[in-house]
Amino acid sequence: MSSDEEKVSRASVKALDEILGTRFVIQKEGFVRVIDYLGSDQSIVQAARVSYGKGTKTVREDAGLIRYLMRNRHTSPFEMCELKLHVRVPMDTWRQWIRHRTASVNEYSTRYSIAIDATADTAAHEWRLQAATNRQGSGGSLAEEVGVFLSKRESELHALSKSVYTERLDADVAREQARKDLPLSTYTEAYWKVDLHNLFNFLELRMSSHAQKEISEYATIIGNEVVARWCPVAWKAFTDYRLHSMQLSAQDLDILRAIQSGDRAEWNSVARTLGWLNDDGSKSKNSRERQEFEEKLMRLGIVAPWK
Repeated sequence: MSSDEEKVSRASVKALDEILGTRFVIQKEGFVRVIDYLGSDQSIVQAARVSYGKGTKTVREDAGLIRYLMRNRHTSPFEMCELKLHVRVPMDTWRQWIRHRTASVNEYSTRYSIAIDATADTAAHEWRLQAATNRQGSGGSLAEEVGVFLSKRESELHALSKSVYTERLDADVAREQARKDLPLSTYTEAYWKVDLHNLFNFLELRMSSHAQKEISEYATIIGNEVVARWCPVAWKAFTDYRLHSMQLSAQDLDILRAIQSGDRAEWNSVARTLGWLNDDGSKSKNSRERQEFEEKLMRLGIVAPWK
């Protein structure tokens, strides 16, 4: 080794090493476990140092730099960290998961192997109503007596599906064809490798209050039990500046300034211009932007004046 060469070592995070291979069980049959990882908080700082041509000298400076990168959306240093997970997840939930196309994936194949003998079951109190204002969301719960009936029918459907699938296998039908009527509640498994920047994108969407409950449970485990151990400084910056932050559009700022002015005529005029209120001052129907703005006001402790 020449005198100008620096000795390097692989990043090791004790808190994450302690849970390598540990299964975090989700929804009885599902799980998430860490298989491998690359990098740490220090890897993010190291990458940023190359860009800036200067290094930081203390842990506090390192934390400040990571928070600066997160705050200003400098994403490439976060791509220096990678995480490989082994997950077991129902197929309907996996369909949402796989839409995040910025990861490397190798999934269990029912073309080559017999399907995993597990399905996601719904308890009587877990059946949710379709949201009235959100076509892709749910809101509220069905009466439990209705849920009892639905859960019973679900169980019967799962049993029938399993029986038909087994009959086909016993008749020596090709696995690639025998699988075609398996329900979306059937579990699949995959290895999922993703860099920290794109993992944060996944977590921001799937830990949101607007995310579907089933995938949110997986994302919450990945965030709170894995990333928080692996890159705690980056995780804190992410929760501060992205997960629990609030984005205000130019329209939001216009109406907020009008509301803060206390001038009823002004905020009423701005709201009508935006199509949030009718000419008589009543709320216009199906204004998603107004509804989302009202949620932001609630977080700020402000009551929408038109309410």
